Amino acid sequence: MKKIHTRELVFLALLISLNIVLSRIASIRIAVGGIEGIRIGFGALPVILAGIMFGSTAGGIVGAVGDIVGYYINPLGPYMPHFTLTAALTGIIPALVLKPIKAPIPSIWQLLIAIGVGQLISSVILVPYFLLLLFKMPLVTTLPPKVVGEIINVPIYSLFTQVLLKRINIVYFKDN
Repeated sequence: MKKIHTRELVFLALLISLNIVLSRIASIRIAVGGIEGIRIGFGALPVILAGIMFGSTAGGIVGAVGDIVGYYINPLGPYMPHFTLTAALTGIIPALVLKPIKAPIPSIWQLLIAIGVGQLISSVILVPYFLLLLFKMPLVTTLPPKVVGEIINVPIYSLFTQVLLKRINIVYFKDN
């Protein structure tokens, strides 16, 4: 088992708080029938970054803790653990897709594929499915906005992730 250093713990806590702020406060949330149907923002970026930088476990923890704490800070509707699972998968899946790649900073194409697969599974497939399962919201109303949103988000997440990885590697790993 890998030992977690204080520097990593502080960085993960920073990513959790950034996830909460970007997801719950600095995003546009559109309620459909009293339940959040659409969220436009960059809340997934810190979760994805945690998974890619520190591994799938760290990405899952950042996603899950950010979702749980964020719910208690700013809830919209009842708490549903299904969405905590999707938040965790947002950080887990890209890290698992990139695991065989040994480059310290993945190429933009590698990031597009990894983040695209993660967002396809978590945001495009699971979130509308859980909205249908839990709140009887038809896929016709939830799936198209998710698809359009992720077609826009995935390239932005990929570009920001690559830029941030370059900058963070210069500062974060300089002393190691």
